[in-house]
Amino acid sequence: MRELFETGRIIDLALALMAAEAGLLGAYHHHSGRGISAARFAANLVAGGCLLLALRAALTNAGWEPVATWLFGALLAHVADLRSRWKP
Repeated sequence: MRELFETGRIIDLALALMAAEAGLLGAYHHHSGRGISAARFAANLVAGGCLLLALRAALTNAGWEPVATWLFGALLAHVADLRSRWKP
């Protein structure tokens, strides 16, 4: 278990689970017309993915630049998500 964290593989696992979740939610919506469309949750998933990648960079001692880059990506995706949900 320790190696999963030291190598950042735990984050790879979390990202794979997020991708599976996105695929399942998208397929459910496509086939049933119920639930959330992929367009509605894409920015949210990107924001979460960027946060996970920032954590992976920190866990693997990649330096501050990759951490800052992924955090900035998460901010941009978060703003896009908020903008898509904001009611005039």
